[in-house]
Amino acid sequence: MTFVNPRPTLSRGARAALAACLAMAAAASAAQTGPQPRLPTVPLQAGMHVIQAELAVTPEQQAVGMMGRREIPGNEGMLFVNDSAGVRCFWMRNTLVPITIAFIADDGTIVNLADMEPLSERSHCSTRPVRFALEMSRGWFAKRGIQAGFRLRGAPFGS
Repeated sequence: MTFVNPRPTLSRGARAALAACLAMAAAASAAQTGPQPRLPTVPLQAGMHVIQAELAVTPEQQAVGMMGRREIPGNEGMLFVNDSAGVRCFWMRNTLVPITIAFIADDGTIVNLADMEPLSERSHCSTRPVRFALEMSRGWFAKRGIQAGFRLRGAPFGS
């Protein structure tokens, strides 16, 4: 007859390795205490203005977005890029700066804009399915007379 211990004991080395793995996992989950590192950028043309847009492409990059940032300099922003069109919704959890978000069609046309308050969990959604959303400092679009229907140009939009 073979006895199987329902609680196998781990060797001292295995316990140390498990403890190290658990510590690394805890550190990784707590590591996002500050803003995410700057992402690769792409230039976008908004009339005579050039936007340097960081590209948030992966689910992880999109989940963090602008969280923890204390400023969005000048003509900089973040472009969220998705594989397929869908109604996109954003909130401002852990985001410290006020933002205006532009929901953008495949051809670069702004579908709708929304002003978002810092640290708010209120959702702001596109009015129709889109693949792109561009976050800029709040008021950036209004100060330049850019509104729904305006067409941005750049590589993500095929122009």
